[in-house]
Amino acid sequence: MTSDTQDPEETNVGDDPETGPDEKKMSLIEHLTELRRRLMYAAIAFVLVFLVCFYFSDTFFNFLVEPLASVWSGGDRRLIYTALHEKFFTNIKVAFFAAAFLSFPIFAAQIYMFVAPGLYKNEKGAFLPFLIATPFLFFGGGAFVYYIVMPVAWQFFTSFEQLATGSGGLPIQLEPKVNEYLSLVMRLIFAFGISFELPVVLSLLAKVGIVTADGLKKKRRYAIVVAFVAAAVLTPPDPLSQLALAIPIIVLYEISIYCAILIGRRKDRDAAENEANS
Repeated sequence: MTSDTQDPEETNVGDDPETGPDEKKMSLIEHLTELRRRLMYAAIAFVLVFLVCFYFSDTFFNFLVEPLASVWSGGDRRLIYTALHEKFFTNIKVAFFAAAFLSFPIFAAQIYMFVAPGLYKNEKGAFLPFLIATPFLFFGGGAFVYYIVMPVAWQFFTSFEQLATGSGGLPIQLEPKVNEYLSLVMRLIFAFGISFELPVVLSLLAKVGIVTADGLKKKRRYAIVVAFVAAAVLTPPDPLSQLALAIPIIVLYEISIYCAILIGRRKDRDAAENEANS
Protein backbone atom coordinates (compact mmCIF):
# COMPACT_ATOMS: atom_id res chain seq x y z
CA MET A 1 0.00 0.00 0.00
CA THR A 2 1.48 3.28 -1.06
CA SER A 3 1.20 6.52 0.87
CA ASP A 4 -0.26 9.64 -0.72
CA THR A 5 2.05 11.88 1.27
CA GLN A 6 4.98 13.33 -0.63
CA ASP A 7 8.50 13.13 0.68
CA PRO A 8 9.50 16.64 1.80
CA GLU A 9 12.96 16.13 0.36
CA GLU A 10 11.44 15.72 -3.10
CA THR A 11 9.62 19.05 -2.96
CA ASN A 12 11.13 21.92 -4.97
CA VAL A 13 14.35 20.06 -5.64
CA GLY A 14 17.16 22.47 -6.46
CA ASP A 15 15.32 25.48 -5.06
CA ASP A 16 17.18 25.68 -1.78
CA PRO A 17 17.19 29.37 -0.89
CA GLU A 18 20.84 29.05 0.07
CA THR A 19 21.92 27.61 -3.25
CA GLY A 20 19.19 28.28 -5.78
CA PRO A 21 16.27 30.48 -6.76
CA ASP A 22 13.47 31.21 -4.35
CA GLU A 23 10.75 28.59 -4.01
CA LYS A 24 7.99 30.99 -4.98
CA LYS A 25 7.34 30.89 -8.71
CA MET A 26 6.25 34.20 -10.19
CA SER A 27 4.22 34.73 -13.34
CA LEU A 28 5.22 37.17 -16.08
CA ILE A 29 2.76 39.77 -14.79
CA GLU A 30 4.18 39.42 -11.28
CA HIS A 31 7.70 39.87 -12.62
CA LEU A 32 6.68 43.01 -14.50
CA THR A 33 4.92 44.33 -11.41
CA GLU A 34 8.01 43.70 -9.31
CA LEU A 35 10.20 45.42 -11.93
CA ARG A 36 7.88 48.42 -11.99
CA ARG A 37 8.01 48.63 -8.22
CA ARG A 38 11.80 48.55 -8.17
CA LEU A 39 12.07 51.17 -10.92
CA MET A 40 9.56 53.35 -9.09
CA TYR A 41 11.68 53.23 -5.93
CA ALA A 42 14.75 54.20 -7.99
CA ALA A 43 12.85 57.04 -9.71
CA ILE A 44 11.58 58.42 -6.40
CA ALA A 45 15.11 58.31 -4.99
CA PHE A 46 16.42 60.13 -8.07
CA VAL A 47 13.78 62.87 -7.82
CA LEU A 48 14.50 63.45 -4.12
CA VAL A 49 18.25 63.58 -4.73
CA PHE A 50 17.69 65.86 -7.74
CA LEU A 51 15.76 68.38 -5.63
CA VAL A 52 18.54 68.46 -3.04
CA CYS A 53 21.20 68.78 -5.76
CA PHE A 54 19.28 71.60 -7.46
CA TYR A 55 19.29 73.52 -4.18
CA PHE A 56 23.09 73.17 -4.09
CA SER A 57 23.57 73.47 -7.86
CA ASP A 58 25.65 76.65 -7.55
CA THR A 59 27.98 74.85 -5.14
CA PHE A 60 28.37 71.93 -7.54
CA PHE A 61 28.97 74.26 -10.48
CA ASN A 62 31.59 76.22 -8.53
CA PHE A 63 33.31 72.93 -7.81
CA LEU A 64 33.40 72.13 -11.53
CA VAL A 65 34.74 75.62 -12.30
CA GLU A 66 37.55 75.34 -9.74
CA PRO A 67 40.16 73.89 -12.20
CA LEU A 68 39.61 76.87 -14.52
CA ALA A 69 39.58 79.35 -11.63
CA SER A 70 42.92 78.00 -10.42
CA VAL A 71 44.43 78.60 -13.88
CA TRP A 72 43.03 82.14 -13.82
CA SER A 73 44.16 82.88 -10.25
CA GLY A 74 45.12 86.50 -9.71
CA GLY A 75 43.01 87.92 -12.55
CA ASP A 76 39.59 89.50 -12.80
CA ARG A 77 37.96 86.79 -14.91
CA ARG A 78 34.41 85.61 -15.38
CA LEU A 79 32.06 83.16 -17.08
CA ILE A 80 29.11 84.57 -18.98
CA TYR A 81 25.67 83.56 -20.18
CA THR A 82 23.93 85.24 -23.10
CA ALA A 83 20.35 84.00 -22.74
CA LEU A 84 18.03 84.82 -19.88
CA HIS A 85 17.26 81.17 -19.18
CA GLU A 86 20.76 79.80 -19.77
CA LYS A 87 22.00 79.80 -16.17
CA PHE A 88 18.73 78.31 -14.91
CA PHE A 89 18.92 75.37 -17.30
CA THR A 90 22.61 75.00 -16.55
CA ASN A 91 21.71 74.58 -12.88
CA ILE A 92 19.14 71.96 -13.87
CA LYS A 93 21.79 70.06 -15.86
CA VAL A 94 24.23 70.25 -12.95
CA ALA A 95 21.58 68.91 -10.58
CA PHE A 96 20.64 66.15 -13.04
CA PHE A 97 24.22 64.94 -13.47
CA ALA A 98 24.92 65.10 -9.74
CA ALA A 99 21.68 63.28 -8.92
CA ALA A 100 22.37 60.60 -11.52
CA PHE A 101 25.76 59.91 -9.98
CA LEU A 102 24.64 60.03 -6.35
CA SER A 103 21.50 57.94 -6.88
CA PHE A 104 23.20 55.30 -9.03
CA PRO A 105 23.94 53.00 -6.04
CA ILE A 106 20.22 53.06 -5.16
CA PHE A 107 19.26 52.24 -8.76
CA ALA A 108 21.85 49.44 -8.93
CA ALA A 109 20.65 48.04 -5.59
CA GLN A 110 17.04 47.95 -6.80
CA ILE A 111 18.04 46.14 -10.00
CA TYR A 112 20.09 43.67 -7.97
CA MET A 113 17.16 43.06 -5.59
CA PHE A 114 15.00 42.34 -8.64
CA VAL A 115 17.32 39.77 -10.24
CA ALA A 116 18.82 38.29 -7.04
CA PRO A 117 15.91 35.90 -6.27
CA GLY A 118 16.49 34.20 -9.63
CA LEU A 119 20.22 33.70 -9.10
CA TYR A 120 22.03 30.84 -7.44
CA LYS A 121 24.25 31.59 -4.48
CA ASN A 122 27.46 31.32 -6.50
CA GLU A 123 25.96 33.59 -9.19
CA LYS A 124 25.12 36.20 -6.57
CA GLY A 125 28.67 36.05 -5.26
CA ALA A 126 30.03 36.48 -8.79
CA PHE A 127 27.75 39.37 -9.75
CA LEU A 128 27.87 41.44 -6.56
CA PRO A 129 31.59 42.44 -6.71
CA PHE A 130 31.14 43.85 -10.20
CA LEU A 131 28.09 45.81 -9.07
CA ILE A 132 30.04 47.29 -6.17
CA ALA A 133 33.09 48.10 -8.29
CA THR A 134 31.12 50.00 -10.95
CA PRO A 135 30.51 53.31 -9.07
CA PHE A 136 34.03 53.29 -7.60
CA LEU A 137 35.64 52.92 -11.01
CA PHE A 138 33.41 55.63 -12.48
CA PHE A 139 34.31 57.93 -9.58
CA GLY A 140 37.99 57.12 -10.13
CA GLY A 141 37.71 58.13 -13.79
CA GLY A 142 35.96 61.37 -12.87
CA ALA A 143 38.55 62.18 -10.21
CA PHE A 144 41.36 61.46 -12.67
CA VAL A 145 40.02 63.90 -15.26
CA TYR A 146 39.16 66.54 -12.65
CA TYR A 147 42.47 66.61 -10.80
CA ILE A 148 44.93 65.68 -13.56
CA VAL A 149 43.50 66.26 -17.04
CA MET A 150 41.47 69.45 -16.60
CA PRO A 151 44.23 71.64 -15.09
CA VAL A 152 46.59 70.69 -17.92
CA ALA A 153 43.94 71.07 -20.65
CA TRP A 154 42.66 74.42 -19.34
CA GLN A 155 46.23 75.73 -19.10
CA PHE A 156 46.75 74.72 -22.72
CA PHE A 157 43.57 76.38 -24.01
CA THR A 158 43.98 79.61 -22.05
CA SER A 159 47.51 80.00 -23.42
CA PHE A 160 46.02 81.17 -26.74
CA GLU A 161 44.88 84.46 -25.23
CA GLN A 162 46.88 87.48 -26.32
CA LEU A 163 47.18 91.16 -25.54
CA ALA A 164 46.83 93.87 -28.16
CA THR A 165 50.08 94.22 -30.08
CA GLY A 166 51.00 96.85 -32.61
CA SER A 167 48.76 99.50 -34.10
CA GLY A 168 45.18 98.41 -34.62
CA GLY A 169 45.63 95.16 -32.73
CA LEU A 170 42.86 93.91 -30.45
CA PRO A 171 43.23 91.73 -27.36
CA ILE A 172 41.93 88.19 -27.49
CA GLN A 173 40.44 87.15 -24.17
CA LEU A 174 38.58 84.03 -23.16
CA GLU A 175 35.08 84.42 -21.68
CA PRO A 176 33.48 80.96 -21.60
CA LYS A 177 29.70 80.52 -21.53
CA VAL A 178 28.42 78.58 -18.54
CA ASN A 179 26.44 76.02 -20.56
CA GLU A 180 29.33 75.34 -22.97
CA TYR A 181 31.76 74.96 -20.09
CA LEU A 182 29.42 72.54 -18.30
CA SER A 183 28.89 70.50 -21.48
CA LEU A 184 32.64 70.16 -22.01
CA VAL A 185 33.32 69.21 -18.37
CA MET A 186 30.53 66.63 -18.20
CA ARG A 187 31.59 65.11 -21.52
CA LEU A 188 35.10 64.66 -20.15
CA ILE A 189 33.88 63.24 -16.83
CA PHE A 190 31.54 60.74 -18.50
CA ALA A 191 34.17 59.78 -21.10
CA PHE A 192 36.76 58.99 -18.45
CA GLY A 193 34.22 57.47 -16.06
CA ILE A 194 32.83 55.08 -18.66
CA SER A 195 36.33 54.24 -19.91
CA PHE A 196 37.36 53.22 -16.40
CA GLU A 197 34.50 50.65 -16.46
CA LEU A 198 36.42 48.62 -19.05
CA PRO A 199 37.72 45.99 -16.57
CA VAL A 200 34.18 45.43 -15.25
CA VAL A 201 32.70 44.98 -18.73
CA LEU A 202 35.42 42.67 -20.04
CA SER A 203 35.53 40.67 -16.80
CA LEU A 204 31.78 40.08 -16.99
CA LEU A 205 32.13 39.00 -20.63
CA ALA A 206 34.92 36.63 -19.60
CA LYS A 207 32.76 35.34 -16.76
CA VAL A 208 29.98 34.30 -19.13
CA GLY A 209 32.42 32.94 -21.69
CA ILE A 210 31.98 35.54 -24.45
CA VAL A 211 35.65 36.60 -24.36
CA THR A 212 38.80 34.83 -23.20
CA ALA A 213 42.23 36.00 -22.08
CA ASP A 214 43.83 34.60 -25.23
CA GLY A 215 41.28 36.39 -27.40
CA LEU A 216 41.92 39.69 -25.63
CA LYS A 217 45.67 39.25 -26.09
CA LYS A 218 45.26 38.63 -29.82
CA LYS A 219 43.14 41.78 -30.19
CA ARG A 220 45.51 43.98 -28.18
CA ARG A 221 46.74 45.94 -31.20
CA TYR A 222 43.18 46.71 -32.27
CA ALA A 223 42.33 47.79 -28.72
CA ILE A 224 45.21 50.27 -28.78
CA VAL A 225 43.95 51.78 -32.04
CA VAL A 226 40.39 51.99 -30.68
CA ALA A 227 41.69 53.65 -27.50
CA PHE A 228 43.36 56.46 -29.45
CA VAL A 229 40.37 56.88 -31.75
CA ALA A 230 38.01 57.10 -28.76
CA ALA A 231 40.34 59.59 -27.07
CA ALA A 232 40.40 61.75 -30.21
CA VAL A 233 36.59 61.77 -30.39
CA LEU A 234 35.74 62.19 -26.70
CA THR A 235 38.37 64.68 -25.54
CA PRO A 236 39.32 68.21 -26.60
CA PRO A 237 41.66 68.38 -29.60
CA ASP A 238 44.85 68.84 -27.60
CA PRO A 239 47.35 65.94 -27.54
CA LEU A 240 47.74 65.97 -23.76
CA SER A 241 44.05 65.29 -23.11
CA GLN A 242 43.99 62.58 -25.76
CA LEU A 243 47.02 60.84 -24.30
CA ALA A 244 45.56 61.22 -20.80
CA LEU A 245 42.54 59.17 -21.89
CA ALA A 246 44.17 56.73 -24.32
CA ILE A 247 46.94 55.59 -21.96
CA PRO A 248 44.58 54.72 -19.05
CA ILE A 249 42.32 52.81 -21.46
CA ILE A 250 45.30 50.73 -22.61
CA VAL A 251 46.37 50.10 -19.02
CA LEU A 252 42.81 49.12 -18.06
CA TYR A 253 42.70 46.77 -21.05
CA GLU A 254 45.82 45.03 -19.74
CA ILE A 255 44.20 44.78 -16.31
CA SER A 256 41.15 43.24 -17.97
CA ILE A 257 43.37 40.59 -19.58
CA TYR A 258 44.79 39.72 -16.16
CA CYS A 259 41.25 39.50 -14.71
CA ALA A 260 40.23 37.23 -17.59
CA ILE A 261 43.22 34.99 -16.84
CA LEU A 262 42.15 34.68 -13.19
CA ILE A 263 38.56 33.93 -14.22
CA GLY A 264 39.74 31.28 -16.67
CA ARG A 265 41.89 29.61 -14.01
CA ARG A 266 38.98 29.53 -11.61
CA LYS A 267 36.72 27.99 -14.23
CA ASP A 268 39.31 25.30 -14.93
CA ARG A 269 39.70 24.59 -11.21
CA ASP A 270 35.94 24.35 -10.66
CA ALA A 271 35.60 22.06 -13.68
CA ALA A 272 38.34 19.80 -12.34
CA GLU A 273 36.71 19.67 -8.91
CA ASN A 274 33.32 18.81 -10.42
CA GLU A 275 34.89 16.07 -12.53
CA ALA A 276 36.67 14.65 -9.48
CA ASN A 277 33.46 14.65 -7.44
CA SER A 278 31.37 13.03 -10.18
